[in-house]
Amino acid sequence: MASHNELGKIGEELAAQHLLATGYKILDRNYIYEHAEVDIIAQKDNLVVCVEVKTRNSDFFGDPQSFVTPSKIKQIVKVMNAYLEANDIELETRFDIIAVLKNKTTELVTHYEDAFYHF
Repeated sequence: MASHNELGKIGEELAAQHLLATGYKILDRNYIYEHAEVDIIAQKDNLVVCVEVKTRNSDFFGDPQSFVTPSKIKQIVKVMNAYLEANDIELETRFDIIAVLKNKTTELVTHYEDAFYHF
């Protein structure tokens, strides 16, 4: 596995740990629909939360969350709609980004709620 894939998996695990520690229940991870993927689907109270995890080892080229493009958002929304339909879920849905900065000296997890509406 390429090192960037390994870093991504580490970031997703850190994000899942963060969600669990802050009261979320993980419903699904790496849900795929029509060649697009949602990293984490979680629930807190009566809210289903779709989480895109962006992991980088440096913020030299910008914050990790800045790499979520409008076309990526469109794909994520499509996948999430399919998930909600397939699982007969009729709860309010929110789209979040968890940015992970991870290297030898830094491990920073930042959770941006309702992130797609702030771009």
